[in-house]
Amino acid sequence: MLTFAPTTPFAHVSPEDWLDPQWQMKNCLESKEDFAAHFTLSAEEELAFAQLHELFRIRVTPYYASLVNPSDPLDPIRRILMPHSLELDSGPYILEDPLGERRHRPVERIVHRYPDRVLFLVTDFCSVYCRYCTRKHFTGQDQVFPKREEYVQALEYIKSHSSIREVILSGGDPLTLSDSRLDQVLSDLRQIPHVEIIRIGSRIPVVNPMRITEELVQIIRRSSPVFFLVHFNHPRELTAEAAQALGLLVDHGIPVMNQMVLLNGVNNHPAIVQALSRRLLYLRVKPYYMFQCDPSEGTRHLQTSVEQSEDIQRELWGRLSGLALPNLSLDIPGGGGKVSLVPDFEVGRQGVTRTYRGWDGFGSEYVSPDLQEMLTPSDVDQYIAEWNTIRHAPYGLPKNRRSPHDAESANSRSKGQSPLEC
Repeated sequence: MLTFAPTTPFAHVSPEDWLDPQWQMKNCLESKEDFAAHFTLSAEEELAFAQLHELFRIRVTPYYASLVNPSDPLDPIRRILMPHSLELDSGPYILEDPLGERRHRPVERIVHRYPDRVLFLVTDFCSVYCRYCTRKHFTGQDQVFPKREEYVQALEYIKSHSSIREVILSGGDPLTLSDSRLDQVLSDLRQIPHVEIIRIGSRIPVVNPMRITEELVQIIRRSSPVFFLVHFNHPRELTAEAAQALGLLVDHGIPVMNQMVLLNGVNNHPAIVQALSRRLLYLRVKPYYMFQCDPSEGTRHLQTSVEQSEDIQRELWGRLSGLALPNLSLDIPGGGGKVSLVPDFEVGRQGVTRTYRGWDGFGSEYVSPDLQEMLTPSDVDQYIAEWNTIRHAPYGLPKNRRSPHDAESANSRSKGQSPLEC
């Protein structure tokens, strides 16, 4: 049986405060002094703090910081949350907006990259600012909730595009919003007839799992079907508190899937990926995606080579249950969308005969039926109109139009409301 250990509160913090999500948010580590109170800073970290004005901002919950092994300067969790001088080395192919999202923002707070779904950026606030963040050009300005006109504009855009069947709440982290705000967003989306699926992407179960309460889960469940996407990157993030949070979601009928990012020095080994995947599956969470790290600013030292990522997947293929196997993918830099990096098992082809070699070296021929013998399903006509709505739906911006966000500065930072109060 797999077990999950509880975290140990920082000295002089009561168990009651430690398990209070509001206390966690109000006591985040945000300065060199905050971190130095708990960790001996390395020379590289000292340099990063000295140049903090040039780096992505810092915020870490005490809970998440407690997962770091303070005696290990190369601790994997430490690499996720602690600034490092290597972030100052941009390197050759680093992009401010690696996913090209500004090109696909027809209105403020909406990213429309695929015909049938949109990202709704409901906040730019996070409990923890991960050093590998792909949306540094947007996240961390502490505007928390969209302005009234931005919110209305986003909803109107979704209403006016009937091909949109799925809305993905992202940011920032949607669960840094208060229960009432999140309920408002979910309820407003459920008033749009063509929105079938709502997805919530959140790292809260990883960095402040006490935020997942019975009240919050009931709010989410009322807007079912809602799929919950979590972002666990390392098996040590699966604590007793995290396991309890995931259990609350799953027990209330909310499907939970995990998206991890392969990170150099963090989880770039098949032993770690399998340990994470097996534990997630044990907790009834489906390992969904295993992403190549996006080339956002300050991430060069955290990126794994594609060759190593493919080797990891090849090692896992066949040794892990399909239920536990995440899909290795990368986002084409500049806005090309996701592509799957699938091991090539085909080793030969002649006519209709193809030769395949499996994960353990066993090979054989597969004789494919002739393409000319394929029948079109007799009832396909009743689904064609639905399919064409998606196939031919407009999305994003025309190629000859510039997004109004192209000229935005990624360095503008402003203070706003505090999370969970807006």
